[in-house]
Amino acid sequence: MKYSFADLFAGCGGLSLGLSQAGLQGKFAIERDPMAFETFATNFIDRRTPGISFDWPAWLEPEAWDIEHLLAQHKTDLIGLRGTIDVLAGGPPCQGFSFAGRRVEGDPRNLLFEKYVNVVEALQPQALILENVPGMRVAHARRNVITLPIAGEQAEKPKSFYDKLIDSLDVAGYKMEAMLVDSSRFGVPQRRSRLIAVGIRKDLCEWLDGGIARMFVLLEEARVNQLRELGLPEVVSASSALSDLETNGREMIDCVDPESSRGFREIKYGAPTTPYQRLMQAGLEGGMNSMRLARHRDDVRERFGRILAECRKGVRMNDESRKTYGLKKHRIYPMASGEPAPTVTTLPDDILHYSEPRILTVRETARLQSFPDWFEFKGKFTTGGDRRTKECPRYTQVGNAVPPYLARAIGVAVRTLLEEVALTKSVFGDDAGDLPVAATA
Repeated sequence: MKYSFADLFAGCGGLSLGLSQAGLQGKFAIERDPMAFETFATNFIDRRTPGISFDWPAWLEPEAWDIEHLLAQHKTDLIGLRGTIDVLAGGPPCQGFSFAGRRVEGDPRNLLFEKYVNVVEALQPQALILENVPGMRVAHARRNVITLPIAGEQAEKPKSFYDKLIDSLDVAGYKMEAMLVDSSRFGVPQRRSRLIAVGIRKDLCEWLDGGIARMFVLLEEARVNQLRELGLPEVVSASSALSDLETNGREMIDCVDPESSRGFREIKYGAPTTPYQRLMQAGLEGGMNSMRLARHRDDVRERFGRILAECRKGVRMNDESRKTYGLKKHRIYPMASGEPAPTVTTLPDDILHYSEPRILTVRETARLQSFPDWFEFKGKFTTGGDRRTKECPRYTQVGNAVPPYLARAIGVAVRTLLEEVALTKSVFGDDAGDLPVAATA
C-alpha cells in the first residue's frame, strides 16, 4: 500500500521531497510565500517526476495559500478528503521561538499551530509529523511581568509552545511523542538539531505494539538502513559534499540563471568526485541552477582569507575574534572541511567556505541540506532590510527547509509504523480483547 501525505507550511519542499523519496504519495501542500511556493511548484507540480510529483486536487488552485484563507474557503473540501490523507506533515514557522535570534512571545507565527490543529481536525489523518527548532519545547516566560500566585494555590508553571500544541492535539484525538534529532546522523553533511514530533490517532494506538514511542525505534532502524542503502558513512563532511563546487582551478563563466542580474559569475561544472556528490547528481539533466557566486569586495575577500588562515574552523567566532576582524555579526562560522557544516541558516553570510574566502552559493547550502542537484530554486537570491520578514528568497528557502535525507528516514519510519498498525488490525480483527498485552499497553 502506498500511503499519502499533505504538507502544511511546506516552504520550498524539503519535507515533501524526503517523504516522497520514502515512498509516500504527495497530495497537496500549503505555503503562503509566493517565492517559496514557486520553487515548490517547479519541483513537485510542473516537473512530472515519477514518485515525486503530487496528485493535486482539482478544487485547490496551485498557488501560494495562507492557511487561514485555506480554512475559510476550503474547509468543506478538506473534510471531504477524510480517509484519503494518511499523514499530515509540516510544522508552523519557528522564528518566534528559535534560539538563533531574539524570541518574541507575541509573534503571530507562534499561534499558527492553532490553525494546524484546525486542519488536523478537518482531515483526521492517521499520523502527524512536525519538525521544529529545539526552542519550541522551552517554556518562555513573559518578560517584565510578575505573576503572584493566589493564596493557597501553587503558581502554574509556564508551558512551552510544544506543550500547548500537544495539549491541543490530545483534545483533537492524537497521541504525540517527540525527540531531538541531529540531521548529521542521517547522511546530511550538516549539524542541525531539530525537534521531531510524531502523532498517531488514538483509535490506532491500541493496535501499535509499544505505543507511539515505537516511532523512534523505527526511526533509528531507518537511519541505519538509509546510510547502508545510500552507501554513506556515519558522518559526511563539508568537503565531501562541496569539493566539486570549489572555484580554485575551475573555469569561470557568466552566471546563466535567468533570475540573476548581470555581472555575476559561476563555475563551469566538472563532475562529482565523492559518493555523496554522485548521489546529489543523480537525476540531473542539464546544468544546476543557483550556482551564482557572491561578488565580494577585495577588502572583504582579504578579511575572509585572514579569518580562514588564523581562526579555528568548525566553531563560531567569539566576541574577541569578531572585534579583531571588525565584524558586527553575532554568528559567523568558518567551516571545517573534514566535519559536517554548522547549521545552515537563512542568512548567507553566517557561514564561510572552508578553503575559499567567500560565503557559500545557494547550491552549496542546498547540498549541505541534502537537496539533490536537479532541485531548482526560484525567486530572488537574497533580500535585505525590513523585507527579510516579508520575503522568502532562495537562501531563506534553503535555510528554513527540512533536510530531505532526514525527512526520508522519518517517512520510512512512519510508513513502517502504519504498516505495523494495519498488520495487527488484520490479524486480530476488531476484537481488541484478543490483542497481546504489549499491543494494548
